[in-house]
Amino acid sequence: MKSPIRFLGSAAVLLLGLNLSFAQQQLTPSQDKAGEKPKEEKKPPVPEEKIVQTKHSLKIGGQEIKYTATAGTILLKLEDGTPKASIFYVAYTKDDVGDASQRPLTFSFNGGPGSASVWLHLGLFGPRRVQMGDAGALLPPPYKLVDNDVSLLDISDLVFIDPVSTGYSRAVPGEAPKQFHGVTEDVESVADFIRLYATRNKRWSSPKFLAGESYGTTRAAGLSGYLQQRYGMYLNGIVLISAILNFETAEFDTGNDLPYILYLPTYTAIAWYHKRLPVDLQGGDVQKAVEESRKFAVGEYTDALMTGDALPTARRMEITQKLARLTGLSPDYIDRANLRIEIQRFTKELLRSERRTIGRIDARFTGIDRDAAGERPEFDPSIAAIIGPYSGMLNDYVRNDLKFDSDLPYEVLTSRVRPWSYAPYENRYVNVAEILRGAMTQNPFLHVFVAKGYYDLATPFFAADYTFDHLGLDPTLRSHLSGAYYEAGHMMYVHPPSRAKLKADIAQFIKSSTMANPAK
Repeated sequence: MKSPIRFLGSAAVLLLGLNLSFAQQQLTPSQDKAGEKPKEEKKPPVPEEKIVQTKHSLKIGGQEIKYTATAGTILLKLEDGTPKASIFYVAYTKDDVGDASQRPLTFSFNGGPGSASVWLHLGLFGPRRVQMGDAGALLPPPYKLVDNDVSLLDISDLVFIDPVSTGYSRAVPGEAPKQFHGVTEDVESVADFIRLYATRNKRWSSPKFLAGESYGTTRAAGLSGYLQQRYGMYLNGIVLISAILNFETAEFDTGNDLPYILYLPTYTAIAWYHKRLPVDLQGGDVQKAVEESRKFAVGEYTDALMTGDALPTARRMEITQKLARLTGLSPDYIDRANLRIEIQRFTKELLRSERRTIGRIDARFTGIDRDAAGERPEFDPSIAAIIGPYSGMLNDYVRNDLKFDSDLPYEVLTSRVRPWSYAPYENRYVNVAEILRGAMTQNPFLHVFVAKGYYDLATPFFAADYTFDHLGLDPTLRSHLSGAYYEAGHMMYVHPPSRAKLKADIAQFIKSSTMANPAK
């Protein structure tokens, strides 16, 4: 993920001004040749909305669930009817429900920016899931879909949303895609889809939830405020999986020591998993190792980094030795790194002696680089292991099971959303935590659940803890925050025990959030 700090140089502004001035000086078609009528420009065809419904059933916890799957598109339009974008979605609604207004409805999406919703769709919530194995026991292609016995469909209806330029979602011909590619623009377009879906399907009275992963948690926090302020749509709950709301916690910029502190417990958990810790730490469970690392990170390590170059030599040696104990890296390497281990260096260095790298998304996965002496991995082995099964099965599932045909490439992870606009956060770190705090304060029924993976280097669990510990939430509302840790990575549902635990935790969260009383 690129830095959220963006600049627009004066040269670029001047160039835009020159282009505009030049354009204003051009002749109109009627002026081009005297007496000739201007030719009518052909407008590109506007895509039509397409809806396909199919009937299915599966068993969840021994209970048969009959449901309707809807794969389709919704056009986002201006109030004058001008179409702007076509949003692809897949919805699942339980059949034989007497009063849909009493049944929870969950809108789900992934992150990127530039990711389709395929991961939560076919990995955790949907009625079908990818069978791909797990770290150390991956299955070969071709892959298969199986019934998802931990689907959330027994608890909530589901709508999976692909933001513009991901999946099959596109700006309509003639519209610039970049108008949807930004922190604010993305929230507005996804919110408009949610409004349209709830309106057309008469679900405004249903208990409503958002479930986002990774940058999808940034989007969810933004939506929590925008839906309330723009449409008066109040949510019951938000599920944040592998959360990042404050980008300062994850940007390894010169002068920003915060990520080094917040990543340390994740480094310790990963070193424990790969058996790189001392015997006394390695002999216990991962929570024991992590707890020692937390205390050191917020205590001695923070003091040392705050002291900076004034840190006495003897004290620097002590800190170096303790970092080596908690990371599995050599004291010499840590000293040469000036006590600051950047994420890409860690993924390259931890298993260097075995000529292996570890994954950023899920550090349980290992990879092989051509250059074992380099400083950064050539690729993320966890993404390499996961993207093939999910991409292949989504393309097969949409056509064969959901009967939705499209010749567009389904954009699983795309750079088509670049450059991504971080306005209004230019020249500072993106931080949407305050939007979430405001939404929770104004809607005292809004609850939030945060799922954190121990082996996730993309959105480390301690950074999420830091963010929510600094939310500034009134004491009467703090009980509305809950969460859990999982012995897996960013997409913790690829780990079967974590997938089962996550389903149980989220199901309980949804049930309790629909019955919760407001703070007093």
